[in-house]
Amino acid sequence: MVLRDGKVLLSKRKGNLGKGEYCWPGGKMEYGESFEDCARREVREETGMEIKNVRFLRLMNLKHFAPKQFVDIELISDWESGEAKLMEPDKFEDWNWYDLEKLPEPLFYPQYSSIEAYKTGKNYFDN
Repeated sequence: MVLRDGKVLLSKRKGNLGKGEYCWPGGKMEYGESFEDCARREVREETGMEIKNVRFLRLMNLKHFAPKQFVDIELISDWESGEAKLMEPDKFEDWNWYDLEKLPEPLFYPQYSSIEAYKTGKNYFDN
C-alpha cells in the first residue's frame, strides 16, 4: 500500500485471480529477500516509483481463493519519488491515486482487510 498526500495508488488487475478488481502494487517474494526489499522491488517493477518508510500493516490467513490458501503479508509505505507508469501492461491497467474515503470498486479481496487495518490498527485477519 503506497500513500501520497492522503491518497493510495491502485490499478485494475488483468490476471485470472481478481480480474477487474483494484489493487496496489505487490507480489511474491524472491528467495533471500526481506519483506521491505520485496515491497521496494515490486513497486519499482510494477510502477517505476521509489518508496520509503516501509512498515508492517497486517497479516492474513487468506482462504478466499479456495482451494488455494495464502499467507498474505501487507506492508504500507510512503511515496518517495517518480510518477506511476504502467510497467506491466499484461497484468494491470493504468495506475492512479485515489482518496482513501473514495476508493473505486470492486477492490481486490485482500485490500478490504488492509484498509480496515489502516483505519483501525487491527493487524491479523483469518478469513
